[in-house]
Amino acid sequence: MNREEKAIVIDELAQKFSENTNFYVTDASGMTVAKTNALRRLCFEKGIEYKVFKNTLIQKALERMDTDYAPFDDAVLRGFSGIMFSGENANIPAQLIKEFRKKSGGESPMLKGASIDTDLFIGEENLDALAKLKSKAELIGEVITLLQSPAKNVISGLQGAGGKLSGILKTLSEREN
Repeated sequence: MNREEKAIVIDELAQKFSENTNFYVTDASGMTVAKTNALRRLCFEKGIEYKVFKNTLIQKALERMDTDYAPFDDAVLRGFSGIMFSGENANIPAQLIKEFRKKSGGESPMLKGASIDTDLFIGEENLDALAKLKSKAELIGEVITLLQSPAKNVISGLQGAGGKLSGILKTLSEREN
C-alpha cells in the first residue's frame, strides 16, 4: 500500500470515527476463516460494521479526533485489530461478542478496547459492563416511566378515594331509610 492509498484509508477511517462515537477494537487473531466469516455475518445481521485495519492507520486516524485516544496507543493498538462500528447502540457489539463466543465455543474475538461517547474502556474485563449498557432510547423510556409513576399514583388514589366516598355515602343514605 503506497502513501496515497494509506492517506485515503486514514481519511475514511477518521470520518468513520467522527460519525460513530461508539466503536470497539477487537482481536480476532487465531480464528479460522469459517469462524471469521461467521463473525462478519453476525455483525452484518446486527447492523454492525466490522473491518480490520493496520494499527498505525487506526492510530493516525484517531489522532485527528478531538478526544485524546493516547491510552489506546500502548494498550489497545497492538497485534491484530478489527474495529466494530455500532452507531447509536453502544452495547450491541459487546452482546454480539458474548453471543459469538457462546456459539463458537471459543475465546475470540477478544475485546481490546472501546470508545463509548468518547469514554474509553480498555481491556477484556470491561466486556460484561459494556454489554449491560442501556441505549439512549431505553434510558429515556425509563425516565418517562419514572416521571409518569407519581402522577399515576395520585390519579389512582383519587379514583379509589372517590369510589370509597361514594360507597360510604350510599351506605349512609340506605341506613337512614
